Amino acid sequence: MSTQALISGTVTAAFGRHFEVRTDNGTLRCHTRGKKNDYACGDEVGIAPAGDGQGVIETRYPRRNLLWRSDAFRQKLLASNLSRVVVVTATEPGFSDLLVSRCLVAAESENIPALIALNKADLTASLPAARERLSVFATLGYPVIELSALHSADTLESWLQDERVLLVGQSGMGKSTLINALVPFAAATVGEISIALGSGSHTTTLTRLYPRGKGWLIDSPGLQAFGLAHLHPGALEAAFIEFRPYLGQCRFRDCRHDAEPGCALRAAVESKAISARRFEHYHLIREEIVFACRANPKR
Repeated sequence: MSTQALISGTVTAAFGRHFEVRTDNGTLRCHTRGKKNDYACGDEVGIAPAGDGQGVIETRYPRRNLLWRSDAFRQKLLASNLSRVVVVTATEPGFSDLLVSRCLVAAESENIPALIALNKADLTASLPAARERLSVFATLGYPVIELSALHSADTLESWLQDERVLLVGQSGMGKSTLINALVPFAAATVGEISIALGSGSHTTTLTRLYPRGKGWLIDSPGLQAFGLAHLHPGALEAAFIEFRPYLGQCRFRDCRHDAEPGCALRAAVESKAISARRFEHYHLIREEIVFACRANPKR
């Protein structure tokens, strides 16, 4: 079919090879041709109508950015065409600061502004420890917003106006409660999509876009891991924003910032200009990238 005959739309739900696409004339339940499923919520696509509210995704228009995660052999597209990423943490249960770093690195690598939402701030006994764990990110300039989604999401609301936002975070942070506070019809919509896509109890793996004013909000499944195997080590360095003033200043051009003499980054860590914990995060992620390259050179 010629591109002139295609209907333009935005992917609003993704589950396997099944997608929901919103168009100017309504929403279509769509699938792809063959085994192709490299589409993400937020993608702008061209659809061939197939009758009875169905369609086939024929093409994807250029993306402005893409947030995704990967290991040596697999990848998971989260969302595209974003203007902001919100990393959701909570006072309880404890969150992984390494996972927070991973999410921020992914956003930085795509030049997407990010902020951190600390949920369950009403649990005051755990609040000081949570604040302390997030202080390293606040020091770097990432906004940290405190709220209790059970009571109000107003402190986050002002950051979302007319923005194209992805909420991302590990399981147990109360992200579903936050979505329901920000999008009152969200629970009903998830139920409708579950029926439409035949996903049943697997809606926890569903990524969903909710229109909000001139923007939208994307909810993604809770994460236990956030691999960054697709990043080149040089891109990884640059995605740690505090490293940037020191890049290119090491004695050796191919410095791995490990035990090489004259390493500018290690000197910055020793002088406390760079957090030792963040430097540890960098090395953990870098080791995973190197391992992925060795395990699957063709990736």
